[in-house]
Amino acid sequence: MKYYVGIDLGGTNIVAGVVDEEYKILSKASVKTNCPRPAEEIMDDMAKVVFEAVEKSGLLLNDIEWVGVGAPGTANVETGIIEYANNLGFENVHMVEYLQKKINKPVHIENDANAAAYGEFLAGAAKGTKHAVCITLGTGVGGGIIIDGKIYSGFNFAGAELGHTVIEVDGVPCTCGRKGCFEAYSSATGLIRMTKEAMEADKSSKMWEMSKEEDGKVTARLAFDAMRAGDKSAKEVVDKYIKYLAIGIANTINIFQPEILCIGGGVCNEGDALLIPLKELVKKEVYSRNSGKNTEIVIAKLGNDAGIIGAAFLGQSR
Repeated sequence: MKYYVGIDLGGTNIVAGVVDEEYKILSKASVKTNCPRPAEEIMDDMAKVVFEAVEKSGLLLNDIEWVGVGAPGTANVETGIIEYANNLGFENVHMVEYLQKKINKPVHIENDANAAAYGEFLAGAAKGTKHAVCITLGTGVGGGIIIDGKIYSGFNFAGAELGHTVIEVDGVPCTCGRKGCFEAYSSATGLIRMTKEAMEADKSSKMWEMSKEEDGKVTARLAFDAMRAGDKSAKEVVDKYIKYLAIGIANTINIFQPEILCIGGGVCNEGDALLIPLKELVKKEVYSRNSGKNTEIVIAKLGNDAGIIGAAFLGQSR
């Protein structure tokens, strides 16, 4: 049996997992990322959680084949440099070189959304396919593309930024500097913004009362919960959110025509309330609607483990 370590480097947490060749996570270790701070301190903690995860698994470092890292931003897999990661404050960080010295193992890097897509391709919702796209609906909209079993990231390793395609011309500003991005409307952040706007427009909405139960906090679940309670304004928010999501997904399908398009992130916990109307809208929008074969839209299976599993197997993806 061969063993690998995958690191999921996030803006909030650094998580390392020891994974066997059957994609099973044997142990995990984590530490807070604590941004902003120097890249060297973050990478020291990355090495620390690798050692901790290996120790928890009962294995020795000698038993590990390599370490893979899924990191936010532009990860140059040829040079081993994180060229830019805005939420970590990274610019031209020589991650592979630094970690290889600290851990004394081969290290591979990849964009975190690409690593998560690779995890779903190997062991999750896209297993058994050759062409797949994974979209994560979180703080932003992350994209990962698998073509012929390989991660696609463009000639400059900045590809698959599906969240930064415009779906509403001159729409709301996005953190990337454009207006009307898929991310600005279909992320959990976008859903919360639309929920707050609807609440301000309708002071009699049940969403006000329901938010009090969350200490006044407006969550991505609120509109769905209030819709189920019969609130008209909440239903309008959910319908609008799913419509935007369907446009972004139909655009993605029209470009790539993957066998599977899987969506992940907390919003997907809504299950059929999200998936059934979404599939109906996408079916009407895709160019291939009259084809005998069409992309299947599914919920991602691996959750937060996708990034760890995908990162762990980066050494075989090259």
